[in-house]
Amino acid sequence: MAPSRTRLPLWLAAPVAALGGLLNALAFPGTGWWPLIFVGTPLILFSLIGRRVWGALGVGLLAGFSFWGTHILWLTIYLGPVPWLALAGLEAIFFALGCVLIAFAWRFTDRAFPGAWGRLALTPVIIAGLWTLREYLTSNWPYGGFSWGRLAFSQSESPFGQLAAWVGVSGLSFLIAWVSALVIQVTREPASRRRMLRSSAPIGLIALMLSIPAFPIVESGTMRVAAVQGNADAGLFAEYTPGQILDDHVAATEPLYGEDVDLVVWPENASDINPLANSRSAATLDQVTARMGAPLITGTITSDGSGIYNSLLLWKNGEGAVDQYDKIHPVPFAEYIPDRDFWYPLAPDLFSLIPRDYAIGTRDNVFDINGVAAGLAICFDIVDDNLIRQMIAGGANVILAPTNNADFGRTDESVQQLAIARLRAIETGRSVVNTSTVGTSAIIAPDGSTIDQLPTFTPGAMIQEVPLSTTKTPAMIAGQTIEFAASGLGLAGLILAALSTRRKRDRDR
Repeated sequence: MAPSRTRLPLWLAAPVAALGGLLNALAFPGTGWWPLIFVGTPLILFSLIGRRVWGALGVGLLAGFSFWGTHILWLTIYLGPVPWLALAGLEAIFFALGCVLIAFAWRFTDRAFPGAWGRLALTPVIIAGLWTLREYLTSNWPYGGFSWGRLAFSQSESPFGQLAAWVGVSGLSFLIAWVSALVIQVTREPASRRRMLRSSAPIGLIALMLSIPAFPIVESGTMRVAAVQGNADAGLFAEYTPGQILDDHVAATEPLYGEDVDLVVWPENASDINPLANSRSAATLDQVTARMGAPLITGTITSDGSGIYNSLLLWKNGEGAVDQYDKIHPVPFAEYIPDRDFWYPLAPDLFSLIPRDYAIGTRDNVFDINGVAAGLAICFDIVDDNLIRQMIAGGANVILAPTNNADFGRTDESVQQLAIARLRAIETGRSVVNTSTVGTSAIIAPDGSTIDQLPTFTPGAMIQEVPLSTTKTPAMIAGQTIEFAASGLGLAGLILAALSTRRKRDRDR
């Protein structure tokens, strides 16, 4: 059967695309059936073959909403359906626009590169590059983007996750999309399929990816860390008595008094009364650090007179806050309303839940803790590639990721975030201490394995020797080069294929 005959009718392509989006959502935690990403992605790509603009847009919209509507259903737990529908709908539109480009690629590249090598080598690379380009754009725009839901983030606990140290998150997404497109091309080429099956080429490609060893990380020492989960009702939209969250984390820390540790880490907003402005809160932190005999990192809300910040403080007994980090990537429409004068009148009842806007921090995201450089990521910061590269460039030996998941109850949000943190550990070659108010709190080794983890919605603490490292992984050395190269290949390949197809069509007239 010729490749041109593999176009699905629209009535069939639509449910195939929706099924692909649903299967991709199930590949992520909490279901965590990661192999499904290699089923769902090919189904989405296959549904786009032969589609024109409006057909590709409609099919892509169904696939995108099926994925995003399922993947971020946790957004409804306290806020209801409107924010979920808005975010899932916006991301589905971006997804659909990316699908239009991929549909063009299917059309033009098969015609421009008609030989087996063109179809099996060039076309999958171009399509994977276009998928990577769409992920790059939506991870950075608008308002800093929404990096959640990238293909790579489904693979944090799969054998393919180790590739993140070599090629980064974007490179891993590219490889998943490339394999998916290659599978489609092989199934469309009967003669090539027979040749490749005889040579076991598909199995060989998968085996090659799996055979790439984990990048070796050399430890430069350890830091004995106490990470505390206070099980505090600390959500942005929760009602609580001021000081309650602070008291909960003090109570969860008290059983550790007398332990020999180098650092105590509390979650985001664990000190719900700003110790820089409140003597009682400051005295409490002094007491904790004195009894622990170690500095404390805690989240709090600070103000410099011109802006309000979601901050981390490095607190030492008798010295107070010796360093401060202000969240660089506050969540738009959750921690602040960008262009408030424009957006607020559109949904005043909803946006009135966000009466204050957190300012964007400008301080560096590394603390020097008695000679150990600790990279800092408050909650949503962990999804931002630029901030991860910034902390590694700043010499971080370990990553501390205090977070607050209380607004999402017992949904999949916290384990999705932990999966991202786990992949960041592999990508950077750094241990990650992910400390949440209610969970999921865990300490992740540089190879992505779990050193320790706490049950959710239970007060407790983890005390572990956390490995440190100065090793630079290939992904961190390359930086954005891999992402730009993959995206550039996709876009340039599409343009070249379109021009070549047009020239051939003009010659044939």
